[in-house]
Amino acid sequence: MRRILLLSAYHTNSHKAWCDGLISQFSEYHWTLLSLPDRYFRWRIRGNPLSWYESPLLAQHYDLIVATSMVDLATLKGLQPQLAATPSVLYFHENQFEFPASQQQHASVDPQMVNLYSAMAANTLAFNSQWNHDSFFAGVERLFNKLPDQMPQHLLATLAAKSTVLPVAIADDLQPVASKKTQPYTLVWAARWEYDKGPERLLAALELLEASGLDYRLNLIGPQFRQLPVAFEHIQQHFQHRLLAVGYQNSRAEYLAVLQSSDVFISTAIHEFQGLSALEAVACGCIPLVPARLSYPELFAPEYCYDSSIDSIAQEAKALVAKIIAFSQARPPLPKVHGWQWPQLRLRYQALLDQAIHKAS
Repeated sequence: MRRILLLSAYHTNSHKAWCDGLISQFSEYHWTLLSLPDRYFRWRIRGNPLSWYESPLLAQHYDLIVATSMVDLATLKGLQPQLAATPSVLYFHENQFEFPASQQQHASVDPQMVNLYSAMAANTLAFNSQWNHDSFFAGVERLFNKLPDQMPQHLLATLAAKSTVLPVAIADDLQPVASKKTQPYTLVWAARWEYDKGPERLLAALELLEASGLDYRLNLIGPQFRQLPVAFEHIQQHFQHRLLAVGYQNSRAEYLAVLQSSDVFISTAIHEFQGLSALEAVACGCIPLVPARLSYPELFAPEYCYDSSIDSIAQEAKALVAKIIAFSQARPPLPKVHGWQWPQLRLRYQALLDQAIHKAS
């Protein structure tokens, strides 16, 4: 039986679900999972080889390493000589070249260099969307243009030649409820409660929506952290009469029940590399309403995308609210998302794993 070392250096819910999916879908392999909690981001992405340095699991023989892009694969292989020649797949749930700046974070090139060196050390690169792929290579090129001298001439082409796009699969047991209530009109916003998911844009849209006279309710769900953007406070204070479910749902079943009870899934994200929550919401019966940017145009036809205005929150809010009202008057058909489920993606993952193992043998 082939042995695979699965490394997840920042084990968020989505990364955990991806790892669990691989292990359950490919039981013909012997999997060993090594993970670290999803906190202290800067330390995790830079320090994971230190955190794992004394793990006896790294001393075993493996036929393949599958690592998320949060793993400092180059340093890990350098510190663990027994793994240096083991073929490896680096999976990009996100890339550090395309995160929007936050006032709470100090600028540092370190996370980007971890991504770059890990990509150089891996045999195969897999990205969860074309947007993720393209923004990574654009980011590397921008970085190279800033550096003074002694740069490799053919590195971008080398990395591109070993890259592929392979989405995270959504569970194939998601489905809409048999009969969904239609009144009041229910929206769901489901994301991390952080700046990169556009809470100020959501607040601006709700203010316009309130003035429109539409009778609506909002499920405002997702994991919360110690420091919350002020916009969430304003939403909870001024739109309490509109809110249904609020905050993190304690179980997967509760989360899915909220999606199934909602009419429209809305996103205001300024950072999204695949859009897994949007796909899950659609699988549960929600009509998607997402900005025409990032990975979303890969997922949904233009009718489900509102005009993107990164430089004007007010203009974008107006476009979003216009679509919400239009959808409340004439519900569009539910998009098909079966192409992102395991039955359709399993063969592609199988080929990725098999080719990575046999390419080095």
